[in-house]
Amino acid sequence: MKTNSSKVAEKLNQLLSDYQIYYQNLRALHWNVKGKQFYMLHEKYEEFYDEAADVIDELAERILMIGEKPLHTFTDFLKTAQLKEADYISDGKKGVELVLENSRYLLKSFNEVLELAEGDEGTSALMSDLIGAAEKRIWMLKSTLV
Repeated sequence: MKTNSSKVAEKLNQLLSDYQIYYQNLRALHWNVKGKQFYMLHEKYEEFYDEAADVIDELAERILMIGEKPLHTFTDFLKTAQLKEADYISDGKKGVELVLENSRYLLKSFNEVLELAEGDEGTSALMSDLIGAAEKRIWMLKSTLV
């Protein structure tokens, strides 16, 4: 394992914390969306938060695989996360804009971890997969807002 695994784990814990906030923002959007796009967005937000739950698990397990400890309390997540909890949003367009903004931030974080994890093939592969998924999500969200 890489000698800088503690630095990688620290960045992965930041990402884990951000993903917990992203996940909860998606849950709130799913619950509260109203309007003409209700059915489509309600379903899409559920798809996104199911994917986010899987990523949360992968990030925590990756931290364990490199010999470190994943954060696990909401207190720690809130202290560590850079993403912010969203206020109440029921407007479809505003919700999509929030998911787009969060996704852009996460994409930037994936690239930062990828750069830091040079030589750590497992972490690099995970980040590469997440980068591809985020780029597709960003493209889809931008296309929705046109």
